[in-house]
Amino acid sequence: MTEATAPRIQIGIQEKVPMIHYLVAMPQPETHLFEVTLQLINYSSTTVDLKMPVWTPGSYLVREYAKNLQHFGAFVGDKPLPWQKISKNHWRINTKGASELTVSYQIFANELTVRTNHLDTSHGYFNGAAMFFRIPGWESIPIQITVIPPYPNWRVTTSLPPIGDHVNSFSAADFDTLVDSPFEIGTHQSYYFEVLGKPHELAVWGEGNLESQRAIADIRKIVEVEAQMFGGLPYERYLFILHLLGQAYGGLEHKNCCSLIYQRFGFRTQDKYERFIQLVAHEFFHLWNVKRIRPKGLEVFDYDQENYTSCLWFCEGTTSYYDLLIPLRAGIYDAKSYLNHLSKEISRFLTTPGRKVQPLGDSSFDAWIKLYRPDANSNNSQMSYYLKGEMVSLLLDLLIRARSNNQRSLDDVMRQMWRKFGQAEIGYTPEQLQEVIESVAGVDLTDFLKRYINSTEELPFNHYLEPFGLHLVPEREEEPYLGIKLKTEHGREVVKFVETDSPAQLAGIDAGDELLAIEGIRLTGHHLSDRLKDYQPQDTIEITVFHHDELRNYSVTLDTPRPTKFHILPLPNPDSEQQENGAGWLGAPIVSLS
Repeated sequence: MTEATAPRIQIGIQEKVPMIHYLVAMPQPETHLFEVTLQLINYSSTTVDLKMPVWTPGSYLVREYAKNLQHFGAFVGDKPLPWQKISKNHWRINTKGASELTVSYQIFANELTVRTNHLDTSHGYFNGAAMFFRIPGWESIPIQITVIPPYPNWRVTTSLPPIGDHVNSFSAADFDTLVDSPFEIGTHQSYYFEVLGKPHELAVWGEGNLESQRAIADIRKIVEVEAQMFGGLPYERYLFILHLLGQAYGGLEHKNCCSLIYQRFGFRTQDKYERFIQLVAHEFFHLWNVKRIRPKGLEVFDYDQENYTSCLWFCEGTTSYYDLLIPLRAGIYDAKSYLNHLSKEISRFLTTPGRKVQPLGDSSFDAWIKLYRPDANSNNSQMSYYLKGEMVSLLLDLLIRARSNNQRSLDDVMRQMWRKFGQAEIGYTPEQLQEVIESVAGVDLTDFLKRYINSTEELPFNHYLEPFGLHLVPEREEEPYLGIKLKTEHGREVVKFVETDSPAQLAGIDAGDELLAIEGIRLTGHHLSDRLKDYQPQDTIEITVFHHDELRNYSVTLDTPRPTKFHILPLPNPDSEQQENGAGWLGAPIVSLS
């Protein structure tokens, strides 16, 4: 299909009513090119401005989707219209007085993530922000989308409602809804099930060892538990899109659906299966927290630039806290497994040196330039708002429960936020969020938030765990501390991370160095831990590396072991109140959790 011969689509066109219609074709999927035709009807201005979003809600990074656009053209019938590029994502067309025009372009799609587009001979997948133009002034006008699959056996799955009897044609209420509604096109498997009287669909692309019936049974439990928490489901139909790949993990929330990506053979091992269920619980929880309960900075999306908020710790971190807790409440795993998962999260947090550098509020605000752009120093200088937000949410939940004898919890905060802001989709400020949490906790939290959100003060886990008969115990390490992480690349042991103020950094070892030997004897990465166990703290050893292809020897003085794992365990002799509190939080006697 060429720009000049793009077919004209007419679906429900009315006199003088502005109409937007997109046609998405993919006649040669092996080229990874979507061919898009935009038809505008009853446009009254002398110029048309078209802007491609630079980011998509839920993923806080400017991704420059316009970089994938090519072969732009504008026409009245088969006659080209003049146009010019105004900025990186902005095209302007001279209509020459025409009220009906067609725009055509191609989108290169060969990046399979939950926030980008992908097209090959096995399927097509796209997100609205990465595919469609925003027309300034027309954002609230309904948009029609027609998809033309390349093969007769390919079908189209989306959360958008179909348009009457028109094949593969759908309607979006406005541009925000279009952006919020991904499409899966191909021969994927679809599984249909009902929860609380509402239809749900699980669409799966890719081969793997997913046991669909088991997954659907557990997804149903997740939906039921979260719906009970918020008092019902705020949609009429929900779609789960699941992509199965070799080594992959991720999700992106939408109002009436979510996109998930997971390792194709990650469902048989119990721990990996539980991680998948947590991913489902996380993205589904977002249909309340983030998609409807939104910070003021995300109340109205600006698709042309960053949208700043210091509340991502609550959007993502609190959701991360619940993605571990919801499967426990759903009976998918028990309290002991829950504490094991939580212990792993705390271990990740306490072994991230960046927690001493970047406050949680700053982490939220600077997501655009840091979280999604990790480098060799990120762990030294950054703290994920997902991870620390999860930790602070844990402390808040325990604080509220301890003060109310488990009669109130962070659940009550979520419900109040839903009633005050989510149902009407009114953005909240950090001050309003604090007010809601304080109203549930019954205590002024100014000092708490100052310490744990706006500074880098260490989180006092045991202070909040002890009222529940639990404490955090570090696992004893046998090897002295060096302070590096290695990765095998093409048979080479490459230093990927050097911790700030570690023996390795103080000696001069750098990320990117190839580690060759300790004390003149060749080393392989998986033997590093064993080799270090042959030495004692304060021993000085010689480490040989290639640094920018130069052979170098470093004298490194090892330090005392540092714990890399922490475990939440019952206190030796919890009193009756601690036992009652623990059982109220976890739903099981804490003495059974040893």
